[in-house]
Amino acid sequence: MSDDITAYMEGLAAKARAASRVMASASTERKNAALTKAAALIRERAGEILEINAGDLSVAKAKGQDAAFLDRMALSPDRMEGIAKALEDIAALPDPVGKSIAKWSRPNGLEIERVRTPIGVIAVIYESRPNVTVDAAAIAVKAGNAVILRGGSECIKTSKALFDCFHDALEVAGLPDGAAQFVETPDRAAVGALLSGLGGRIDLVIPRGGKSLVARVQSEARVPVLSHLDGICHVYVDRDADLKKAVEIVVNSKMRRTGVCGAAETLLIDQAIAEAVWPKLASALRKKGCELRGDEALQAIDPEIASASEEDFHTEYLAPILSVALVDGVGGAIAHIAKYSSSHTESIVTENAETAARFLNEVDSAIVMHNASTQFADGGEFGLGAEIGIATGRLHARGPAGVEELTTYKNVVRGTGQVRP
Repeated sequence: MSDDITAYMEGLAAKARAASRVMASASTERKNAALTKAAALIRERAGEILEINAGDLSVAKAKGQDAAFLDRMALSPDRMEGIAKALEDIAALPDPVGKSIAKWSRPNGLEIERVRTPIGVIAVIYESRPNVTVDAAAIAVKAGNAVILRGGSECIKTSKALFDCFHDALEVAGLPDGAAQFVETPDRAAVGALLSGLGGRIDLVIPRGGKSLVARVQSEARVPVLSHLDGICHVYVDRDADLKKAVEIVVNSKMRRTGVCGAAETLLIDQAIAEAVWPKLASALRKKGCELRGDEALQAIDPEIASASEEDFHTEYLAPILSVALVDGVGGAIAHIAKYSSSHTESIVTENAETAARFLNEVDSAIVMHNASTQFADGGEFGLGAEIGIATGRLHARGPAGVEELTTYKNVVRGTGQVRP
């Protein structure tokens, strides 16, 4: 790492640490004022930002980036409005800082309370989604943290333009500019600096991007990481499913947006109903342009379907491709998911309440659903305003991570002079 990059990143971290102390006690009114002002600035500058985004897209296309990558990069008037609206939604959420989580008394008269506090300084490392710039900054600030944003080089101009709206809003609201900072160099050494923890100034790293980025962060980070590696999501169509619901849910789960982590990658069908339901499911998916790959049992029913390999069931396509397997009821579905899932999102389609309850109880993923599309695996759809990421680990947070997930807690003990014997 060059001395220049080291000095630059250490400067950002020192500024963020100082700002985090101010943000920990910042009023709800000031934090909300910053978010609503940022929303207004994004609407005002939408035309300029869309022009910048078109330039970034043109360069990415020339470099041969695939369709899923370009879709994640692309902004439109509707997506710009969605970014602004997310800011307002986050502003409308309750402020988690200072919230009492639990309170109890001890026989000796001590009163103990757990109270939510900010985590501190958060580094967010992401690739092609420019909306992450705003979502991450807003969620971190609402939770009383300071945040350092490092976006991908392909979309750095778009991300910087969005960040400038947020940064200007912080100033208007009277919050320290170190509360949100943007790494302006595309040098990969900047990522390494963040992963090092910068002398203990970084408290949490959140990666948002492809498998190689997340794998690098998980491997190299010297600070805690909140992330998911793959989104190998499943939809299981049970023998007691409503076929109309099943078709709509499966098609939406796979084809609404194929490049998002909540897109279904594997369809499981109860073998007891496969011959009856497969023609309608296959027809609906193929009409949408989905390539289908089936296991041997499905090939016996549909000889035209391509063969699904073992590798297919371990693959997050992020493309209009779907692996399909027949399973022996809900037990077979649960077993398949346990073997192949990345613990992201799984959905069951059934009208049988007992079967649904078993699936929801026994499938150990961050998000489990009943009669709903996996594409609802999103912080905004969960009512969190937006998300800073999806967590598939088992510590601190699971599923969409919003404002509350970017807090920790402290134990407040109140006494009347007690001493320990």
